[in-house]
Amino acid sequence: MIAAYARVSTEEQSKKGYSLRNQIEECRIKAKTSEIVEYVDDGYSGEFLERPALTKLREDVKENRISKVYCYDPDRLSRKLMNALIIDDEFRSKGVDIVYINGEYADSPEGKLFYSLRGAISEFEKAKITERMSSGRKRKAQEGKIVKNHQMYGYNYDKEKAMYTINEHEASVVQTIFHRFTVEQIGMNSIAKELTSKGIKTKTGKDVWHRQVVRQILMNESYTGEYYQNKWNTEGMIKNKYTDNPDNKVRMKKRDKSEWIPINIPKIIEREQYEEAAELLKQSRRRYAKASVNQYLLSGLVRCQKCGNTMVGTKTKWWGKPLFIYTDRKNHAGAKHPGCVLDVKMEDLDNAVWKEVKEVIHNPELLIKYNDIKDMSFEIKQSEELKSEIEKAKKGRKKLYSLFAMSDDLDEEEIKKQIMEMQERQTKAEEQLKELEDQINKNKTGVDIEKVKERINTMLTDVDIEKDITFDFKRTLIRMFVEQVIVEDKENITVRYLR
Repeated sequence: MIAAYARVSTEEQSKKGYSLRNQIEECRIKAKTSEIVEYVDDGYSGEFLERPALTKLREDVKENRISKVYCYDPDRLSRKLMNALIIDDEFRSKGVDIVYINGEYADSPEGKLFYSLRGAISEFEKAKITERMSSGRKRKAQEGKIVKNHQMYGYNYDKEKAMYTINEHEASVVQTIFHRFTVEQIGMNSIAKELTSKGIKTKTGKDVWHRQVVRQILMNESYTGEYYQNKWNTEGMIKNKYTDNPDNKVRMKKRDKSEWIPINIPKIIEREQYEEAAELLKQSRRRYAKASVNQYLLSGLVRCQKCGNTMVGTKTKWWGKPLFIYTDRKNHAGAKHPGCVLDVKMEDLDNAVWKEVKEVIHNPELLIKYNDIKDMSFEIKQSEELKSEIEKAKKGRKKLYSLFAMSDDLDEEEIKKQIMEMQERQTKAEEQLKELEDQINKNKTGVDIEKVKERINTMLTDVDIEKDITFDFKRTLIRMFVEQVIVEDKENITVRYLR
């Protein structure tokens, strides 16, 4: 139905400023139909919203009986601009258009103010609703309840109690992942392939596990029983779907830890094992590279001090005889640095590192000495290179934007692609820089010798380190202590230990 609303107060009638009959007639002309339901408030002030006809109209709009409303002027709805804006927004939110007969109204100063404020009021109401919802979720979290089910692997969500409960099957998979990664030193790719081959399904029911899914589980602190809510600030991110410009997208930010709300949930793994996994994840990605035909004791741990390249184990020949070496040469396409052509014999480097590690195992107090003399110039150099790369990416994006604005002949999609690639490079470099700076800061702290001794005793129970030790066990022990082996030349090496 189409409605027409008219109002006139006693004062207006006496001054003949408005006529009810004239208002209704104007509405019929504008609507081009006589089939109009009339809502008329005769002798009512526009200062108040409690008017019989207006109340009835609002109820009918709410019940979806009205499709369009005609009104001579917004002040017929209310003399108070705020009330008129509220009614206007209320009708439009139900899909009901309001047509004002005073055609010149939209172009008048009052009309422009009205429509500007209508948008502002709408935004204000939306913000208030969001605030109320946010406050409600926060209050619920402070009461010890889980606000939202994040479909976390290892848990089921009890909707009535608003709490996570352990899913026994999934929890056992989580425990297996942490054990394989921290104790057996198996890489994430291998773990993912193993879970896939066994037919174990992911949380979403997929048959294939990926490295990133395993990584997310290993990074999830919640498995220690400490679950945090109100951790991330997502304000404004809803607008991201309306912009293609990566520079205009709102990034999710981590709130200050003082704002996090801790919730105790059932524990699946011990905190010590989680921290061990977190430490391993920070280390060189290459330490968990796929198995090769030949095994190398220090695979993924060796780096050239001069060029910064990782030194990989490889087999070569010397006077027709096989020779195993670690080398910093990079022959593949896209290598950032071809290397300093530094080669060291595998046997010599393995023996030197193992000798020093054995000394640490017999006398853990040596870690204090080694870490006190640790030179961080290599890490500082890396951090400077990363900062330079971040700056280059920023400048590169600005140049692309300028180029795109100055020319109409360029391929828009190609430019967007290049901008996105630069943004990804910058983000990756920023993440690496943060990890590096965390490592530099961490190296300023002391070593927990008692904790080191406890780990040594656990690992070497009923084991003779001089007789019974295997290659795999030796490699595991080295990775327990060694963060990186820095090679300056064939005679000078520095073993950097984990803290």
